[in-house]
Amino acid sequence: MLMLALLLQLLTGGALAWASGRLHPNLPRWVSLSALFFALGFFGGTALGLHPESFTQTTVPDNPGTWLMHWHLPWIPRFGIALELALDGLSLILILLTLILGIIAVISSWNEIDRRPGFFQANLLWSLTGVVGVFLAVDLFLFFLFWEVMLVPMYLLIAIWGHEQRGYAAMKFFIFTQFSGLLMLLAILALAQLHKEQAGAYDFSYFALLNTVLDPRAAWWLMLGFFIAFAVKLPGFPFHTWLPDAHTQAPTAGSVLLAGILLKTGAYGLLRFAIPLFPDAAREFAPIALGLGAAGVLYGAVLAFGQSDFKRLVAYSSVSHMGFVLLGLYAWNLIAVQGAVMQMVAHGLSTAALFMTAGAIQHRLHTRDMGRLSGLWQRMPRMGACALFFAMASLGLPGLGNFIGEFLVLIGLFQTAPWLTAVAALGLVAAAVYALAMMQRAFFSTDGGGAAGQSSPQSAWQDYGARELAAMALMMAGLIWLGVYPQWVLSLTEPVAAGLLNAAEWGFGR
Repeated sequence: MLMLALLLQLLTGGALAWASGRLHPNLPRWVSLSALFFALGFFGGTALGLHPESFTQTTVPDNPGTWLMHWHLPWIPRFGIALELALDGLSLILILLTLILGIIAVISSWNEIDRRPGFFQANLLWSLTGVVGVFLAVDLFLFFLFWEVMLVPMYLLIAIWGHEQRGYAAMKFFIFTQFSGLLMLLAILALAQLHKEQAGAYDFSYFALLNTVLDPRAAWWLMLGFFIAFAVKLPGFPFHTWLPDAHTQAPTAGSVLLAGILLKTGAYGLLRFAIPLFPDAAREFAPIALGLGAAGVLYGAVLAFGQSDFKRLVAYSSVSHMGFVLLGLYAWNLIAVQGAVMQMVAHGLSTAALFMTAGAIQHRLHTRDMGRLSGLWQRMPRMGACALFFAMASLGLPGLGNFIGEFLVLIGLFQTAPWLTAVAALGLVAAAVYALAMMQRAFFSTDGGGAAGQSSPQSAWQDYGARELAAMALMMAGLIWLGVYPQWVLSLTEPVAAGLLNAAEWGFGR
């Protein structure tokens, strides 16, 4: 019941935050923050008390991995649809990341939202509800329901509280994700129909569908439906074009959720569903996926360097970093898969912090143009120091979590495709170029810039306060911990990755 209780807590918290807006405009953010801290304490305290020795394979039939919890309640028995939730080490880590970054999102929007704050906080919590449901659902119909649930609140966050071109960005985000989601729905329905023809009854359970024997041609098309849906959300090249606009126009909290959490649902879907359900088709498709991953690493890095908008630079850097995740997943060996998971977690923290920095600058100086922001270091040194730390994390500085993720991906990828490893490694060089250029142009340079400062009152040059520093310190501590002691994440994900690798017995290195 822990999993169901967590979903209900977030759902109820959103409703309470909305209702509290009628009492006082500042109350919704406190309600939202309290709901997230309570959910984190409730879920984290219980789930982290379950040690690896307590993992069980007896509660889940035909289990491809190692599970901590499993809950099943029939919903629409005629079509084999159930409220089926399950938790393993992978989903545990991603849910903890979701709740932590949810708290960061609330803090980042603390003084930014002054219009309909109750409805804003409600959409934020309801989007998190959908994300947590995605990480827990093992009934594919229920999974698709949560997949759609997380999109609608995010669309509203961008469309109502976004910046100048929010309508265009929100619609583009919705069209891309909705169309690709419908492709996945068609693939789910077709897979359930093929399973019925073999088993005699409909069943949308992940564990039942794993045993479905598919014609190679049918498996290819079904796998492609899943892959496109997840690659759009990742986002992988060339399905990424919605991302820069959505990030640029979204409010700060929306950017934190998009980069830190929603992108990870795409990678999770590839690892949990697209590859294990269609192992032979995935193996045939792997060279294409690896090529797209390597192209995304370089393409995102080059375009990031060419941006003058702080937010767009960070958005394109996400395309590059998530290319490493795609490479790790389709290299399909233990080291590479664990590196991809580590990269997902580290990227969530580092990129969320950079978007929070971009939002703070825009809120103070009303611009994201780095040519107008030069010299910020002298006037806002605490913000500059935080930005420098996360820029170093983004470029893969040893000792931080991003380095561990990218290093493991490259080691695993080398066993699969050495020449692609060399191409992807160039992305690390490019990351150093755009990250350092960002710091130079926005914080250090004084040549011909600073127009924002000249036109802004002295009160606009407000450095980070205690609230923002606390949020930054939390993300810094997370990245340092992942870089110095990655074993906690690796230990939790090893049985999951090993089980998925065994369930889909392919890999170039095998």
